[in-house]
Amino acid sequence: MSRASRFAFVSSDTPDARAARESLSARYGQQQIEDAEIVIALGGDGFLLQTLRETMGTGKKVFGMNRGTIGFLMNEYRVGGLPERIAAAQAETIRPLEMEAAGPDGNAVSALAINEVALWRQSYQTAKIRITVDGQVRMEELSCDGVMVATPAGSTAYNLSAHGPILPLDAPLLALTPVSPFRPRAWRGALLPNRSTVRFDILEADKRPVNVAADHTEVKAVNTVTVRESPTATATLLFDPDHSWNERILTEQFRY
Repeated sequence: MSRASRFAFVSSDTPDARAARESLSARYGQQQIEDAEIVIALGGDGFLLQTLRETMGTGKKVFGMNRGTIGFLMNEYRVGGLPERIAAAQAETIRPLEMEAAGPDGNAVSALAINEVALWRQSYQTAKIRITVDGQVRMEELSCDGVMVATPAGSTAYNLSAHGPILPLDAPLLALTPVSPFRPRAWRGALLPNRSTVRFDILEADKRPVNVAADHTEVKAVNTVTVRESPTATATLLFDPDHSWNERILTEQFRY
């Protein structure tokens, strides 16, 4: 297979993204995803994460080009020189979170999250949540709008909006970040080793219902949620060397 025939181009449904897919596939050829070595994702960060979820565990490498709005995870869009860019690209391995959520009936729902697993209150009532890390209760009761566990890849998304820390992609850490904590009001979260297992128990679940989402997989009215980094699932993301993930992380931390 020639270098130019290794690509499968996928895009979001926006006009810019669809036009980019047509232009690139006409120039370089289009493979089915199962036959391609490299998947070129055209759109925004949300579409890139969707592509990573769909190709996770297949060994495919994903190279994103921005045809969306912000494109923090994306490379610059250019039509020319794509095989050369891919050959020079830096690879980053992403490990998703595994979530297991159980409702009052005891039935469990499992899902993977590349960005974060986030809990938030379902009603006007403040959520009350007990937090346990590796079998030890670390917070008996957090009163809040919500709380999340974020990966390094997700640390610049919802986690950053909730004033959580930005993590380098290769940092062996997870961010545990509250959303609008009421009590303890001064708690701003914690950095945990990526081998940690976090359990959330919903207190007064009938009176104060809580939902949870692993990226886009949502479970309503949960009683318990357990989160850990997956020991087996991986996805590989490619970056231009002059616009690497770590450089973007450093730049973001010095914004004011």
